[in-house]
Amino acid sequence: MLQFQTWKSALVILACLAAVVFSAPNLFHSTVQRAETAREALAAGAEDPGLEAAASAWPDWLPSDVIALGLDLQGGAHLLVEVAVEDVHAERLEALWPEARQALRDLRDQVGPFRRLERNDPATLTIRLEDPAGAEIAAEALRELAQPVAGGLLGPGGPDLEVSVEGRDIAVRLTEAAREAIDERTMAQSLEIIRRRIDETGTREPTIQRQGEDRILVQVPGVGSAEEVLSLIGRTAKLTFHLVESATGDADTRTGPNEILVPSAEEPGRFYVLERRALVTGDRLTDAQPGFDPQTGEPVVNFRFDAAGARRFGDVTSRNVGRPFAVVLDEEVITAPTIREAITGGSGQISGSFTVESAQELAILLRAGALPAEITVLEQRTVGPDLGADSIAAGETAIAVAFLAVLVFMFASYGLFGLFANFALILNVCMLMALLSVIGATLTLPGIAGIVLTIGMAVDANVLIFERIREEAKRAKGAARAIETGYERAFSAIVDANVTTFLAATILFSMGSGPVRGFAVTLGLGILTSVFSATMVTRFFVAQWFARARPKTLVV
Repeated sequence: MLQFQTWKSALVILACLAAVVFSAPNLFHSTVQRAETAREALAAGAEDPGLEAAASAWPDWLPSDVIALGLDLQGGAHLLVEVAVEDVHAERLEALWPEARQALRDLRDQVGPFRRLERNDPATLTIRLEDPAGAEIAAEALRELAQPVAGGLLGPGGPDLEVSVEGRDIAVRLTEAAREAIDERTMAQSLEIIRRRIDETGTREPTIQRQGEDRILVQVPGVGSAEEVLSLIGRTAKLTFHLVESATGDADTRTGPNEILVPSAEEPGRFYVLERRALVTGDRLTDAQPGFDPQTGEPVVNFRFDAAGARRFGDVTSRNVGRPFAVVLDEEVITAPTIREAITGGSGQISGSFTVESAQELAILLRAGALPAEITVLEQRTVGPDLGADSIAAGETAIAVAFLAVLVFMFASYGLFGLFANFALILNVCMLMALLSVIGATLTLPGIAGIVLTIGMAVDANVLIFERIREEAKRAKGAARAIETGYERAFSAIVDANVTTFLAATILFSMGSGPVRGFAVTLGLGILTSVFSATMVTRFFVAQWFARARPKTLVV
């Protein structure tokens, strides 16, 4: 008697039902995406009858996960940007100057008067002594300011500064190890912040990866133009709050050593003299959301500090009631209100000449954080959907031809058993599409190739099983015994064949990138669903047929 336990039957039925339910939204891909976009807009407060109609086009109680289409299928934006890591080197040396100045002031009796030389080399901090006799003492004091370079698992590395004496000049530079560590940290931060900014817009599955030492590749499917993406990732979004010393209309206004001159973003030709030291910086923000001023109704950005930032902001504003302070974004004053009272709640509001869109964009930039360095666009293009439409059509044709050929072959070769295998193959494709939808995978041209390959490989296990059943049936064994033995003895060959292919897919995924990884994902998941459909789904159909037909002989 052919045995198929009850729990296995329940597992197969549940898996097949889940596959059909979770893969079904892909048949209505555009409708589901429009409905999800409309629901997000309505949740954000938008009021539009058209949005309500689009949201109701797909029931919210049904699964709405669909496979995202890659750039080669859907079109979108492609950018290659370069990160100015040298600016971060210069910032490290600029931040070192106050410490160096204080250290030399403590040794003024031994080193004498000194001053900083302004040179065109931002990678070097040069200090000139009036008396070269104290140069070695000053150099030793500056060497003590060095910090160990992070060495990862190997522990701290060498110092991050190298100090050399050149006559009465002392040159301070970053060591090679320090530059490499800064570059790695800067690139990692830039990748993460760019990813956050793009994810905030709700874009599905962008490709953001490092290329070379200081470049980042950004591919965002589904956007109208590369300029849309550039408006998000192209700004550093460095936010600082400064006390205002004065305002002027002269761009050549001289400032003191602890002051900076910053232009106004709202009023061209207007400049503010600000304290160089920032009251609070944007890295203390925990949230930023667009909103509307309750008094004027104009778009604003509401922000909130963390505990340390709120404490600092409250202390500064309480000591400076009546003074204006400036909100500086990317070296431009976007607003300069007067402190009316201490702001101790840890939250505030940025107002200015905002539109709803610009307020939303600024909120996204502030939530994601400031880029550690400026980026320069090296390559920028918008990929149109025409190539994608052709690719999708070609891919659909390839899948249809492969699917039909396999169905015809299996039915012609194995008759009723081949029909069972064909039903299992259809469910196998549903399982694969459901898994890709649930994990949020992006389908690209190589991914389509992986699906086609999966269809071809899906019947391989069934062929092994059916051929084994034929051999057992020829040995004059009973029908039930022939089927049981065929499945048992073919199982090891199925596992061996598919494990080696799965290992190859794993290697492709771990060592490849972009389209190669997309191919590996579809191939790996296809192997899992194919083995399940062959050893469980097909066997379930055979067991149900046998329980009802009770054949005395087998024709396979």
